[in-house]
Amino acid sequence: MDERRSTWGRWRRRPGSGIAASVALIGALTVGFSSTGVAAVAAADWQDVIVTGPGGSHSAAAVVDHAGGRVIATLPLIDGVAARLPAGATLPAGWFAAPQRTLTTAAVTAADTTKPVSTVRQTLGLPTQGTEGAGVTVAVVDTGVADVSDLTGRVTDRVNLTNGPGGDQHGHGTFMAGLIAGSGAGSAGAYRGVAPAANVVDVKVAGEQGATDLITVMRGLQWVDDHRRQIQVVNLSLSSGSPMPYQMDPLTQALEALWRKGIVVVVPSGNTGPGTGTVTSPGIDPTLLTVGGLDEAGTASRADDGVAAWSGRGGRAQLSKPDLVAPGSHLVGLLAPGSEIDVAYPASHVGDHYMLGSGTSMSTAVTSGVVADVLSRRSTLQPDAVKGLLTSTAYSAAGLTEPAAAGAGGLDAAQALSAAKSYQSGSKRADMDAAALAADAQGWRALDQAVNADDSLAAAAAWKQLSPQSRAWASRAWADLDPTSRAWASRAWASRAWAGGSSEDWVSRAWASRAWASRAWAGQDWSSRAWAGQDWASRAWASDAWSSRAWAGQDWASRAWASDSWSSRAWSWLPASP
Repeated sequence: MDERRSTWGRWRRRPGSGIAASVALIGALTVGFSSTGVAAVAAADWQDVIVTGPGGSHSAAAVVDHAGGRVIATLPLIDGVAARLPAGATLPAGWFAAPQRTLTTAAVTAADTTKPVSTVRQTLGLPTQGTEGAGVTVAVVDTGVADVSDLTGRVTDRVNLTNGPGGDQHGHGTFMAGLIAGSGAGSAGAYRGVAPAANVVDVKVAGEQGATDLITVMRGLQWVDDHRRQIQVVNLSLSSGSPMPYQMDPLTQALEALWRKGIVVVVPSGNTGPGTGTVTSPGIDPTLLTVGGLDEAGTASRADDGVAAWSGRGGRAQLSKPDLVAPGSHLVGLLAPGSEIDVAYPASHVGDHYMLGSGTSMSTAVTSGVVADVLSRRSTLQPDAVKGLLTSTAYSAAGLTEPAAAGAGGLDAAQALSAAKSYQSGSKRADMDAAALAADAQGWRALDQAVNADDSLAAAAAWKQLSPQSRAWASRAWADLDPTSRAWASRAWASRAWAGGSSEDWVSRAWASRAWASRAWAGQDWSSRAWAGQDWASRAWASDAWSSRAWAGQDWASRAWASDSWSSRAWSWLPASP
């Protein structure tokens, strides 16, 4: 079966997904409300959004109420709310509304059953009959987890955030849970998971079709946060197309918040490779542990390993992703009886209890299992240290030499476990930038207020008061955005009358002030590691020459942002049910 065209891996883009809501609302940030609020509107004119801003969830709820909307869910994790707002509603200065969007499973089916012997554990350097992962719990935020023999005693909690039944009607979540913690009971141990002694929490956010939406996933992540004392790892094998910069996307903000609270978050690079810059969200976030797909070529030998063609690549504005690659091609995983992929792909069955599958979803789950193994060995390691440990111990091969495709190389569980006890994480370039941002907090606040007030003189004065380190960070962070995110920022801020001929320079500063503010609003520890995750100085932030040219007034903006036909398609408001 053609992996790129498989039903299991295809995108299901819901009508109305996109960034129209954020553009319409953020473009009116300086417009206040009348004392009477917003009049009642027809059901077709409601839009689902996530609202964040200064003051926390209670203030966000009050803003929604004043706009004539209603709160769907409270999200203390990001100090915001999921809400339903009247189309065209405006928010007060400093408040931001991100639109609903679709997320899908990052997996594709593989019908070739001629080599149904799993070599994952051998490739990782783990013993065939190991019992790793004891004492660690992985939250599988996915389509659910079926009640199957390989997971008996491993699923310690379940929550269903969908409107449908529990269990796993699609089959993706069960496959992931098996790769992580399956016992191999249905195969005499042949298809044992990477962390067979670990526990799994089933956080069901998607139904039979394998697709879900931003608000449902955010509710699932909020549940994880509410129960974080019992969870050490989050496996989110879902991806989406999001033109919002990761610094402002509620999804990546929530995942980073969990990261800073001590939970390792593992996400896929997506299945849209092999083109340059094809890593999907949330895999684009530099803090999170992003995993690409490794093809083992059907053997346990690492010499013939390479990056799968469908694995999302970095490059251009995604220089630092993926972080590494892990087995993800033709893997044997658990079958959820009667699920969509069970019925749709009988040729992929391996015996009565398993089936073959490929994709960065699988690579993500394998890596989550190794993270559980590492934390079982040394529970005090923080997420940054876990990420540093895995990337620093990754192995090289002839097919894993391109950083934009393979990151640091292939995941090596044996080396990571061997080094876990003595590993010490090094200093980060981001730590120095974070210190500068913290020291300039008052200046950043002044810049953000001036931008919201449309005060060009005050904005220019605030910018000049920032330290050279902060301004350098803004340049690098702007250069790190992909063209779609820059286009999003342009639509949001470049309409100012005083932007003039230096619109890119202006928009980059305005965007930087909002990115800074979004971290501060969410109550995150931005001053210690808000922009951290890895040493961007050597990869993603080694673009100073590019950024200096872009900031020198080149006409890049006129070429990259003047895509009217794209904007009319991607930014159009479509009705949502009330």
